[in-house]
Amino acid sequence: MTFQAVNTLSRPHPVMRAAWVGLLAAMLLLAQTLGSIAKGAPESFADLADKISPAVVNITTSTTVAGRGGPNPIVPPGSPFEEFFRDFRDRQGGGDRPRRSSALGSGFVISEDGYIVTNNHVIESADEILIEFFPGEGQPAEELVAKVVGTDPNTDIALLKVEADQPLAYVNFGNSDLMRVGDWVLAMGNPMGQGFSVSAGIVSARNRALQGSFDDYIQTDAAINRGNSGGPLFNMDGQVIGVNTAILSPNGGSIGIGFSMASNVVVKVVDQLKQYGETRRGWLGVRIQDVTPDMVEALEGLESTRGVMVTDVPDGPAKQAGMQQGDVILNFDGQEVADTRGLVRTVANTDVGKSVRVVVLRDGKTQTLKVTLGRREEAEAAVPAAQTAPEKADELELMGLSLKMLNDELRAELELDARVEGMVVVDVDETSAAYEKGLRAGDVITEAGQQKLAATADLQARIDEAKEAGRKSLLLLVRRAGEPRFVALPLGD
Repeated sequence: MTFQAVNTLSRPHPVMRAAWVGLLAAMLLLAQTLGSIAKGAPESFADLADKISPAVVNITTSTTVAGRGGPNPIVPPGSPFEEFFRDFRDRQGGGDRPRRSSALGSGFVISEDGYIVTNNHVIESADEILIEFFPGEGQPAEELVAKVVGTDPNTDIALLKVEADQPLAYVNFGNSDLMRVGDWVLAMGNPMGQGFSVSAGIVSARNRALQGSFDDYIQTDAAINRGNSGGPLFNMDGQVIGVNTAILSPNGGSIGIGFSMASNVVVKVVDQLKQYGETRRGWLGVRIQDVTPDMVEALEGLESTRGVMVTDVPDGPAKQAGMQQGDVILNFDGQEVADTRGLVRTVANTDVGKSVRVVVLRDGKTQTLKVTLGRREEAEAAVPAAQTAPEKADELELMGLSLKMLNDELRAELELDARVEGMVVVDVDETSAAYEKGLRAGDVITEAGQQKLAATADLQARIDEAKEAGRKSLLLLVRRAGEPRFVALPLGD
């Protein structure tokens, strides 16, 4: 029976009429439910923003920068104008006197007793950190000085602490693994030093690896700009599911490609920083590579590309447990191993000193080894006595860029921390793709192809590797005024 047929009944039976009324009500409710599911977006983000804003903070850092000293770069030594230009530079705040440099960032409170999470690059090398709270009732009336509890450069996370006279508004972490592409998110922070700001967007992609082995970035199109670094990325329940860290941009501004470190990575780091003041990651002690289809054909007992191939076993936990070069690691501590990235993250998230079972494929048969994990940070700090530093060529010209390896003089001139490594852009050919992508003199390239640059030869090696792999561009990690961004630079022919 159709709706039209119902309407043709001149006098419907009361029972029938009640049944149709109930059916229509159920269909209306179903339509409303399906409409809300399809729509997905709230009518407004205002209630959510009001709820979580008090836990978001602005961060201002200041650093003492040594004077540049040395001869006047404007005129040659002995020039009759040398003294004139020296006096002019001194009047402008230059000269050999130390100067104060300040920077802005964002963060968020995670406990009522004053623990605050931000990016490491926001507070790195700062000798004073001031926290400004969201204005409102029950909030601290003035800035509070923060101390650094601990930092983790590998994930670019820092934990701060302030002492307040009252309990602080705070937010909780959510489970980033539950986020799906297309889910709504809110980014909050202090973009361009404009003060507290909210932007909305969606999860554009998940599990992005950009800088290192421990990365798990959420990509979002919510507007993230300079000053947003260290701020939270919220789900619609008001839980932090990411820490806004970097953007991919040709000009330094938001183009809708931002990256937030996933909360499930951040939580583990924060817990360790709070407990130890440093990270303590598990260490297996092997060199590995992904399994390729060619390996599957060549190795007996290997049925798929899942797992990782052991290429070397230096002194360490794996060697002590009997692991050998050529073993294929299939399972670690009860978890199937998919690839090198997954294994590195799983091992790092496992407690130091834990005894784990590792299943390997060797000579066509599986074996189970029992490995007691070491600590990665201690292993990385141990440098062989016979190791010598590679010789470094000082300058290089590639892809329209004139580059020079960072040295102490350049670090002082660019106001960089002594630990920053990489190549500084001395000049850019204005007709090159590099110029079109926004690279400028003074930019510092710290990574190419997701690997650190310790020598000029490293950049050429990354270019050669990318071309051999058939890639058309090379991903560079560029820092400008301390802010990181990724630039995909075309390689050309």
